[in-house]
Amino acid sequence: MKILIVAPNASARFGGEAFLPLKYFEGLARRGHAVRLVTHARVRDELAATFPDLMDRIDWVQDTRAHRVSVAAAGRLPGRLRDVVLGLTVGPLTDAAARRLIAARVAAGEVEVIHQPQPVSPRAPSAIHGFGVPVVIGPMNGDMRFPRGWEAREPALSRRLTPLLRLAATVSNRLVPGKARAAVLLVANDRTRRALPVAHPNVETLVENGVDFRTFAPCPLVPRAPGDPFRLVFLGRLVGWKAVDVTLAALAQARAAGVPAELDILGDGEARAALQAQAAPLGAAVRFHGFVPQAQAAAVLAQSHALILNSLWECGGAVVLEAMATGLPVIASAWGGPADYLDASCGILVDPAPAASFADRLAQAIARLAADPAAAAAMGAAGAARARAEFDWDRKIDRIEAVYARALRQAGRSSGTPSAG
Repeated sequence: MKILIVAPNASARFGGEAFLPLKYFEGLARRGHAVRLVTHARVRDELAATFPDLMDRIDWVQDTRAHRVSVAAAGRLPGRLRDVVLGLTVGPLTDAAARRLIAARVAAGEVEVIHQPQPVSPRAPSAIHGFGVPVVIGPMNGDMRFPRGWEAREPALSRRLTPLLRLAATVSNRLVPGKARAAVLLVANDRTRRALPVAHPNVETLVENGVDFRTFAPCPLVPRAPGDPFRLVFLGRLVGWKAVDVTLAALAQARAAGVPAELDILGDGEARAALQAQAAPLGAAVRFHGFVPQAQAAAVLAQSHALILNSLWECGGAVVLEAMATGLPVIASAWGGPADYLDASCGILVDPAPAASFADRLAQAIARLAADPAAAAAMGAAGAARARAEFDWDRKIDRIEAVYARALRQAGRSSGTPSAG
């Protein structure tokens, strides 16, 4: 198939949703499809190093002065609000540039189906329509809220403006009708399906994240003798909603109770300095690695005993699947994406409410796994089996190929030619 993937941010370094289009691009190219990618020029150097043989299949959106002014203005806003405002300001500028690149490739006969895997927000409008080929959008994932008692983690300005921004997004989807005109909308879960701003006759469920077993391979849990360190690992951005400060508080409590727990923190972000200051009394029990590439992250996972991700705002949580694939048990918040991936057979889900005792419950979960290596190993094995059965990226590529094929067949049945998308 001739496939065009449109993604304003396609990057392993950015993580999260930015990583998803690269997996589709790589997986489809590996299977011999004539797949192309439209993305932003800011990632050119990274993709040149990652996909040197595929660079002739990538078209680049260039920054304009309007882009730079908008980014500078939005940079003064707090985290999630900044992301929303960037989507509403920089997004249309990027869409306009992308549309010109898309039109050229469609006119050249190089595109049969367009796939827009980001932004993953169900409310974000899509300008990808009107090209004469079917458009697939998603998987989308969103409509998150902070757990009860944690609302203050969202900056006050963001709390006040979020309802207005969501209303604006609903209105913008009427003005920018890409989602209404798409051939297929993909959603990660029922929560996201309910948040769609348009009624659509063809909505399918496809989990947002997957795991690449070529990088994250199952391995036996590292054996521990009595008194050996119980090695926890965190992977992700160091930002407020990841609640790594609560992780550190739980680690301190567990150690005070005699659990020889340690923590490797893989990732970087605006909260790093504050977290390092908080961790200082724990000394060598906490190690900050900064951003590391996937292969290095996989190596750290393979030497760990459990992943901990007590995030308060996690629509997906690919790192949970990566830990499961490696064979680690997982301690995670019973909230958002991790609750979609985990059950009691492969990890411990900890309710973030009530907030005052969240760290206590996490400390108890750490102590439970550290005290029972056999149970931890059984959870790890069950998680590896579940990840292989349900979340393998190869299976996701199978699914997306089938979605494209159905979209093409339906377009042909409805008009005899590809639909207007």
